[in-house]
Amino acid sequence: MKNEIPVYDICSISKIENDDIIISRFGPYADNHKNLHTAHKHTFYHLVLFTEGSGTHSIDFESFEVKPNQIYFMIPGQVHSWEFATKTDGYIVNFSPAFFQSFLLRSDYLENFSFFSEDVKDAVIDIPGKVVDKIVYLFEEILKEEQNPNKSNLGFDVIRVLLLQIFINVARISESKPNLSGNSYNHVLLKNFKQLVEKNYKTLKLPKEYAELLYITSNHLNAVCKDVLGIPAGELIRNRVALEAKRLLINFELSVSEIAYQLNFKDNSYFTKFFKKQTGLTPEEFRKKQ
Repeated sequence: MKNEIPVYDICSISKIENDDIIISRFGPYADNHKNLHTAHKHTFYHLVLFTEGSGTHSIDFESFEVKPNQIYFMIPGQVHSWEFATKTDGYIVNFSPAFFQSFLLRSDYLENFSFFSEDVKDAVIDIPGKVVDKIVYLFEEILKEEQNPNKSNLGFDVIRVLLLQIFINVARISESKPNLSGNSYNHVLLKNFKQLVEKNYKTLKLPKEYAELLYITSNHLNAVCKDVLGIPAGELIRNRVALEAKRLLINFELSVSEIAYQLNFKDNSYFTKFFKKQTGLTPEEFRKKQ
């Protein structure tokens, strides 16, 4: 077992300097990159549509069954692995954070899609039969544009537009599901809370600290989290800290004490108690399980 989990950027996979996007059918890609089957991290956005195959794939230590007509999305920094039981095919697109920056006026546009978030339960979506053909068509058009020998900057813009069509069509599938709460204000508030947690989870550990930044009371923040997510605000914060602890623990170069320090725990003992309460395992037991 390697001491340090590999971290891949697009250039290290494509072997092309300053590359911002990789587009491929999934079967050849998986065959050519066996190193990506075991646990690794990406510095890029990543999406796959499976059209055939079986097995499992893992995103941030959550395991999902591989099946046809399933699409999944990942954001930079997440931990990922595959284990296939049969021949698997489909489509794969990797793109750097910079790929859409000069194209979209709103730099945070991708963050509006629930599947481009830290919540992996929103990132794996089964495509209904009536939508599959449309999504497959869009991927095929992306492949055609990628394989155009005379591709120009306009060709990359065509790819961007086709990708955005995929994102919007998949988002509409998610929107068609019943929400736990129909209050749009609550959903905006929750989105802002999650963004603040993502930026500050190492230093701010209490709901009242985030409530102050949102100009609301901690009771209000808790009520919104329970209404929309079914968990209190403190649990969302603790889940994010525990996730980062897991990501760091599979880097065997780091000691548990170093990880506790990085996550701003006052000592190793406090971190160990926190981690066991969140996961049911001590940090050492979690490492052995990996």
